[in-house]
Amino acid sequence: MKIKEIRAFGLRGRTPEGGWSHELQPDDCVHTLIAVRTDDGPVGWGSAFTSEDLVRGSLNILKPLYEGENATEPERVTEKLHQNTFWLGHGGSITHTISGIDIALWDILGKVTGQPVGRLLGGRYRDRVQPYASLLMREPERMADELLPVKEQGFRAFKIGWGPFGRRDRQTDEAIVRAARDAVGAESMLMVDAGGSDAFWPGNYKWAVNTADMLAAYDVAWFEEALSPDALDDYVALRRASKVPIAGGEVLTRRQSFEPWLRAGAFDIVQPDVTKVGGISEERRIALMAQDHGIRFIPHGWNTALGLAADLQLASAFPDTNLVEYLTGSPFIDEITDDGWNLDADGMLAIPDGPGLGIAVNLDALTELSGDSSCRDLQP
Repeated sequence: MKIKEIRAFGLRGRTPEGGWSHELQPDDCVHTLIAVRTDDGPVGWGSAFTSEDLVRGSLNILKPLYEGENATEPERVTEKLHQNTFWLGHGGSITHTISGIDIALWDILGKVTGQPVGRLLGGRYRDRVQPYASLLMREPERMADELLPVKEQGFRAFKIGWGPFGRRDRQTDEAIVRAARDAVGAESMLMVDAGGSDAFWPGNYKWAVNTADMLAAYDVAWFEEALSPDALDDYVALRRASKVPIAGGEVLTRRQSFEPWLRAGAFDIVQPDVTKVGGISEERRIALMAQDHGIRFIPHGWNTALGLAADLQLASAFPDTNLVEYLTGSPFIDEITDDGWNLDADGMLAIPDGPGLGIAVNLDALTELSGDSSCRDLQP
C-alpha cells in the first residue's frame, strides 16, 4: 500500500483566540489538517500546528521523499523525512508538517489492521480518560462567567492560561486564581498556564518562584510555562524550589530537543504537542524517555480534533497519562468529526476503540472551515 498523494486543508474563519500578545484573528490559519491518500486503501488524517501556506510549502519539499512510500510504516517513513531534512533545521514548519503526516500514517495502519492506534503502540491501559477544559484567563470579575458554563457541561478539571496573568502585577494574578478556584470549587482540579512562550514574556525566575508559592495556596495541580521556553537552567531551579509541579515543553520538537530537559530534571510534567513534535511516533519516544526519568507525560492539546484523537490514543498506551487537554469552544475540535465528543457522567472522555484514530472527519464541516470543497472526494 503506497502513498499516492498528501493534501492540506487549512482551518480558518472561526479560529479561536490564542491569548497571544499579537492576538489571532478569526481568519488566521494556525492549524492545518493533512490527508494521506493511498493507491489502494483508506485515507489517513492528521493535523499540523502550522499555517496552510507553510504546510503546502513543506509538502512540496517532502514530496520526493514520501511519494510511493509504504503507507503502513509510519515510524520508518517519518524518520526518513526527518533524516533527509536536517539541513533545513530541526523543528518549525517542516517538522510540524511531518507530525501531521505521521499521525495520518498511524491512522492508516490502524485502519488496515483493524486496530485502534493505542493497541498498536503496545496496548491500552484505559478506555477513557479525564479531559481538562483549557480556557483563557480573563479579568478576575469575568472568570466565573468563563468557567461556570464549562463546568455545567460536565468538566471536572480546568486549566486557565495567558491573558493578563504575569503581565500586570501580583495582585491581579492572585485575584484571577482566587476567582477561578471559587468558580470551579474545591473538588475540581485547577491548573495555571502562564504562557511563557508568548512574545517578550516578562516573567523571570524570581517571579515564577513567588507565583508558585501563591498557586500552592489555591491547590493548583501544576504551573505551566512559567518561564521563557529557552530558560533551561531556570526551569531546573524552579522545579526544585516550587511547591507545585512544574509543566512545560509544548514548543519543543523531536526527541533530541526534549532529551536535555528531561535529563536535567526541568519538568515534573512534560507536555509535547503531537501536531508539532513529529507526530505519534516521536511523541511516543518522548513519553518513554520521560517515563525513564520519572516525569509524567500529559500531552499538550491546543489544536484540533485530530490532535485530540491522537492524544487519546497515546493516553491509552501510557499508564500514568490520565489527563488530556480539551480546548473548549473550538469548532476545530467540536464540529469537525462525524460524532463529536461527549463526556460521560463522571466527566470522562471515551477513548475511541475503532480502527486507527477511531474518528471520522466530517467533510461538510471541513469544507466550511477550510473553504476547500475538494475534500469531498476523500470519502472513506
